Amino acid sequence: MREMIDGASFTQMVLCAADALESDKQRINDLNVFPVPDGDTGTNMSLTLSAAANELRKKQPATLTEAADAAAGAMLRGARGNSGVILSLLFRGLSKGLKGLETANPIEFSAAMSRGVRAAYKAVMKPTEGTILTVSRLASAAAEEFAADGSDIELMLTRAIDAGREAVANTTELNPVLKRAGVVDAGGEGYIVILDAMLASLEGRAVAKREAEPAKPAASNVFAEFDEGEINFTYCTEFIVEKRGSKSPMILREFLEGIGDCVVVVDDDEIIKTHVHTNEPGRALTEALTYGDLATVKIENMRIQHTEQVNAAPAAEPEPEEDFIAPAEKKYGVVSVCAGEGFEKLFRELGVDGLVSGGQTMNPSTEDILREVNRTPAEIVYVLPNNKNIIMAAQQCARLTEKKVVVIPTRTVPQGITAMLNMDPALDEEELTEVFNDVISGVHTALVTYAARDSEFAGYDIKAGQYLALLDGALIGSFATLDELLEQLGGALDELSPEFLSVYYGSDVTEEEALGFSNVLEARFPDAELTLLSGGQPVYYYMISAE
Repeated sequence: MREMIDGASFTQMVLCAADALESDKQRINDLNVFPVPDGDTGTNMSLTLSAAANELRKKQPATLTEAADAAAGAMLRGARGNSGVILSLLFRGLSKGLKGLETANPIEFSAAMSRGVRAAYKAVMKPTEGTILTVSRLASAAAEEFAADGSDIELMLTRAIDAGREAVANTTELNPVLKRAGVVDAGGEGYIVILDAMLASLEGRAVAKREAEPAKPAASNVFAEFDEGEINFTYCTEFIVEKRGSKSPMILREFLEGIGDCVVVVDDDEIIKTHVHTNEPGRALTEALTYGDLATVKIENMRIQHTEQVNAAPAAEPEPEEDFIAPAEKKYGVVSVCAGEGFEKLFRELGVDGLVSGGQTMNPSTEDILREVNRTPAEIVYVLPNNKNIIMAAQQCARLTEKKVVVIPTRTVPQGITAMLNMDPALDEEELTEVFNDVISGVHTALVTYAARDSEFAGYDIKAGQYLALLDGALIGSFATLDELLEQLGGALDELSPEFLSVYYGSDVTEEEALGFSNVLEARFPDAELTLLSGGQPVYYYMISAE
């Protein structure tokens, strides 16, 4: 029986939880019902909690307050995706509840858990039941109920876990989307994995892993050995695949050598670490999915990086430090999130001050966005997340910088482009914010991508690799050919009577293919003004803006 949690035990609880989440993240990812390539829940939660584990290993805090503060601060900055942000808020509220305590008894710790739940609910504009919010609320309520009469912290966590598991099972009934798919909420399941690992740590059933001493060079180190030399391909693409099946990684190497150069494929027991320079990162990722699930993905545009280096003055100042905050030289600045050479160039031409590489499959952390916010020489910095799963991470920047941060909730890149087209520095802040919110509401976005896995969703029997069409986030259908897709997509766009259509084609689409695609749309909408541009984005074959 344990009656107190101190700094050392809390540290071990978080480390064990991070290990458990890392081991279990793919099972949690598989609970996601939408079959599009995504920055999945398990991965986002694992990366967020890993930020806390890394900070605790580095600081080795002595008291409970110090440990909780270190974990919460690291998670706030390292939060990725909506699930990661909510998890960071749960720990932030927990740390506030433990403020000033060297140890905590069941009453104090359960009250801190509930404070974390209140912080998370408060931060979500429209809380949805049947999610991690519900699970954490019912788990902490059970912990507080036990703590009123009990002094055993281990038993208190057991009661919290029991209530949480029941809540997870009930998410299927509370959330119609989960019910149709026959799965439980992924975020709620991830939260129970965390609590269960924390209890296992307290009971001595789990011991945190030490930071691994790699037996062979890590993939990132192997990749760093390359001399870039002449840039023959645009995208430096790195990813890790969690192996499933017996397909040889050497076949993957041969495939990648056919679409790029500087190929490294490291077969490391349960994972494949991969690096390639290519013009078709989407094809590389699609092929990688035939070997297993993607654990991490990193795509960088080498041509833009090279151009910036070449154009730099010989006596250029060193790269700003992580905590560098640029003094204000103007009233407004803009930071945008996007992926793809064409989109990056377009946003630069439209006047953005900072670009954050990211999007689907690549959710940047709060710290990634914060770094660009701080480097923007403006008093007020607008942030365009351009993805619904990045909005909350962007919103957390406001409390971490002395600059005023205004997040415009752009859910797609075309919405972000429209916002920049309507940027008017002569307006006051309230007027400009209103203009941004007004114009993005009139932008409808259609997306053409592929199914990352077999799935039954919204009445469709979806097979991995099929074409998917979405309009404003809603699935239009799953198709074997682009011709079928265009017919159904055209019908959906008919209802919008668009006056303007902008078609942005991705890195896996040739200009000739894109012209054929846009010609079909142009024939269907002869009165609409149609523009075709290369976005260069991975994952999505086409992004279509309809206004």
